[in-house]
Amino acid sequence: MTKEQLNQLGKTLWAIADDLRGAMNADDFRDYMLSFLFLRYLSDNYEAAAKKELGRDYPTPKEGDKRAPLAIWYEANTGDTEDFEKQMRLKVHYVIEPQFLWSSVAEMARTHHDDLLDTLWKGFKYIEEKSFESTFQGLFSEINLHSEKLGRKPAERNAKLCTIIQKIAEGIAKFSTDSDILGDAYEYLIGEFAAGSGKKAGEFYTPQQISTILSEIVTLDSQEPASGKKKKLSKVLDFACGSGSLLLNVRKQLGPHGIGKIYGQEKNITTYNLARMNMLLHGMKDTEFEIHHGDSLLNDWDILNEMNPAKKLQFDAVVANPPFSYRWEPSDALGEDFRFKSYGLAPKSAADFAFLLHGFHFLGDSGVMAIILPHGVLFRGGAEERIRTKLLKDGHIDTVIGLPANLFFSTGIPVCILVLKRCKKPDDVLFINAAEHFEKGKRQNRLLPEHIAKIVDTYQFRKEDARYSRRVSMERIEQEGYNLNISRYVSTATAEEEIDLQAVNAELKEIEKRAAKAAETHNSFLKELGLPPI
Repeated sequence: MTKEQLNQLGKTLWAIADDLRGAMNADDFRDYMLSFLFLRYLSDNYEAAAKKELGRDYPTPKEGDKRAPLAIWYEANTGDTEDFEKQMRLKVHYVIEPQFLWSSVAEMARTHHDDLLDTLWKGFKYIEEKSFESTFQGLFSEINLHSEKLGRKPAERNAKLCTIIQKIAEGIAKFSTDSDILGDAYEYLIGEFAAGSGKKAGEFYTPQQISTILSEIVTLDSQEPASGKKKKLSKVLDFACGSGSLLLNVRKQLGPHGIGKIYGQEKNITTYNLARMNMLLHGMKDTEFEIHHGDSLLNDWDILNEMNPAKKLQFDAVVANPPFSYRWEPSDALGEDFRFKSYGLAPKSAADFAFLLHGFHFLGDSGVMAIILPHGVLFRGGAEERIRTKLLKDGHIDTVIGLPANLFFSTGIPVCILVLKRCKKPDDVLFINAAEHFEKGKRQNRLLPEHIAKIVDTYQFRKEDARYSRRVSMERIEQEGYNLNISRYVSTATAEEEIDLQAVNAELKEIEKRAAKAAETHNSFLKELGLPPI
């Protein structure tokens, strides 16, 4: 499918969502819309695997038979269904009975069947309970099919669901649906719902243009810049992964086999479920990713809370867009936490450096970390100044990138990207001031491909460019009190043109002469006319 067709599919689905949600909050309707799209994906994938498994025994429905092929096979092979499901659980790690497949549900919606709501509810439960627990447990837990937002009475809710699913089925039917199409459509809808959600979107969505910058930075071969991309990343972490878009963008840079395993953590339960769906929708096997529901600041993920340094999980790349200036309540015990012990605790008023230190602790020796933060981390005093100073003295801050304002749905403030490395070669810090390089939009400003390319190219080759980028020595940064405010090092202001006062004075005298001459001529005309001079 071409990009134009994909955009058209996304726009078609968004138009359906916008038309059908009525007075319902965009966040609430998002969960229904994306879950139904996910069910469509699971069904397509399951039926394709079943067809391969059954071979010649996979039935072809007769003309006029609206049943799913698997439904026909189940009816004819009741004694074999249990063994078949065991085999499918091994093949695709989940199970869907024929009555719960998208084709069956869509047919119920088309005929406005009274039991659609009940069938959907049972279907979601069946998938969660009969599939691999680690990936599918609680996957649909936040989808409230009995919510009064869908209708006051069960019959009204059932009718609303029939309409939604029927419209989605009709919209998708106009397009081909090869492997990644539904995943890309899912991403498109996440972006549109984020735009409609306003500030709430900051919890789960990183705009694609910024996501692209971070993912390109961590996949570049920093040891050999001219060689371009790294061939392989063993492990990648996003400890505030939201819907998983940033992790998927890193994977996109290296191809489907370029990352050994993806790790994500998310505190919000609804967004955590979105992330798991998003991974599967993009064709990832459940053995290729691990998403944890929990609080990164408390480090409640067992695989990361390893006290033995020899067994510590290390990542080739760490990316993150954590909540900006998040207020937290660090306990006294956290002061001795292995992530913060060497640097100190971030202040209660802003957990920005707590998030940074959490991710940095798990960065491998040759790894790269790129994190989005508010500009305050570059210059605020107190505990943040002490942490920033030690990170600089230890040689871990590699690059500071200033971005334009109003790029996010959640805030209009400008943000920066900090790039950190455990073992960086140059004894300087690269500053990139890209604050004035963007395309202005009505609601949000945008970074065009050329803006992104300039940032990445400047970072990759550590280029210096007047009023855009500069490599600053540690001696100069020390002189500035370890303040990383970008404008101290790269000003976008243009110098005022020098004025030659002698030349200006000579020009004014010449103008006075011409004015006097013109007045003399004018008065001579007035005299001829018998009028008084001026």
